[in-house]
Amino acid sequence: MKFNRSAGVLLHPTSLSGPYGIGEIGPSAHRWLEFLAGSGCGLWQILPLGPTGYGDSPYQCFSAFAGNPYLISLEALQADQLLQYDDLLDIPEFPTGKVDFGTVIPWKLSVLDRAYKRFEQGASGDLRAELADFQEQQAAWLDDFALFMALKEEHGGASWVEWEAPVRDRQAGALEAARARLDEAIRRQIFRQFMFFRQWHSIRQHAAQLHIQIIGDIPIFVAQDSADVWANPGLFHLEKNGRPRVVAGVPPDYFSATGQLWGNPLYNWPAHRQTSYAWWLERFRSVLNLVDIVRLDHFRGFAGYWEVPGTAPTAEIGRWVKGPGSNFFQAVRKALGELPIIAEDLGVITPDVIKLRDDFELPGMMILQFGFTVGPFDSSIFLPHNYIRNCVVYTGTHDNDTACGWYERVDEGERNVYRRYLDRDGSQVAWDFIRACWSSVAVFSLAPMQDFLSMGNEARMNYPGNPSGNWTWRMPPDALTDSLRDRIRELNDLFSRRSG
Repeated sequence: MKFNRSAGVLLHPTSLSGPYGIGEIGPSAHRWLEFLAGSGCGLWQILPLGPTGYGDSPYQCFSAFAGNPYLISLEALQADQLLQYDDLLDIPEFPTGKVDFGTVIPWKLSVLDRAYKRFEQGASGDLRAELADFQEQQAAWLDDFALFMALKEEHGGASWVEWEAPVRDRQAGALEAARARLDEAIRRQIFRQFMFFRQWHSIRQHAAQLHIQIIGDIPIFVAQDSADVWANPGLFHLEKNGRPRVVAGVPPDYFSATGQLWGNPLYNWPAHRQTSYAWWLERFRSVLNLVDIVRLDHFRGFAGYWEVPGTAPTAEIGRWVKGPGSNFFQAVRKALGELPIIAEDLGVITPDVIKLRDDFELPGMMILQFGFTVGPFDSSIFLPHNYIRNCVVYTGTHDNDTACGWYERVDEGERNVYRRYLDRDGSQVAWDFIRACWSSVAVFSLAPMQDFLSMGNEARMNYPGNPSGNWTWRMPPDALTDSLRDRIRELNDLFSRRSG
């Protein structure tokens, strides 16, 4: 699919400001959209929207189809008369500037349970009809997910591989008994999903009215402890007890000397191919119901992926295995037409990855931070003079340090390359990066919100390879100033990236 020249901001909804400890998809998200539109940006990029599990990572979700209930707007629930003033009197003292997941999660879920009880006791007929329609439309994944989450709750949060064998192995009688036993817990889970999707579709509609396209994210792999794996064990390489025989990761690279051991179960690609990739097609349809453009994470894994033994302590020992390749993308194109995909083609990129990307004319990713290593300027694909139009450039991503943090961390050689290349003195590193990206030929140019705010390492979103302490950054409440809006709009005007 051919994209039009545009620009935008990478900001996950958890990072929005607001009073309830975590960003929400209610009034603060709508105000954010208005700010983007006022700045002339036509793109809002987010991370995966799924219900987070281990390490609070949006790349380790309990479902590839469900929404994250922690993002549900309490203000919107008040507007729906499902929460009252008294329901929000016990707000903990949340820290400013970051998400304290340990405090947010139990409190937020308790408030959502109050909303559920009020819905059960007296929701309007229209709202009940909406929920019934939602259940019918999403039945392909919703029933399994709601049962999965109810069972996890019953088992104290334990992974499904630890459950008793009849339920773990999805024996029909055990599942029927669980559905009867956990009926209310299941309905509670369905209510949370209904409210998430209802609120997010309001965001999506508002974005469309403002001529803003939302870029979503499909992680290539799903979490081992997920409804996806539990409900579809034949689509993954698992032992009889449900544990993965082999897991995903990447070999040692720029981010980690021992590689990254992600731990996700690997796909049984022949089984997917036998079903004409039905599960994947539903996944694409589901995500494209929420966003306009998809960043396909770890694109290289569709050409070839790093397979690590399931019991390995690091990702250092493994092997490259051929992925589904063009057969997969041909099936997707045949079923769904031309898809708005950005290929996240970072890491160990080999000719087969480049060919797969180019055969389907997918734009790849350029990270400006990677461009300033010492060496011949023509040797770095990440420097703007080497870009092609059909690419997407970022100052950095959620996996990188901020631009200012990068400048403080790297050696003087890299700093000097940046200063020489951009003809700058290092006093405004983040905005130098932004201007270089915006002025490039790349069809899309994006930067994390932290760079627009010239924040340092303290605002970094994720350290790849670190299992905890990530994903917590939140935007300061006073960040969306008129002067910032105007400064961004000036760049969009100067470099023909303005939307609307």
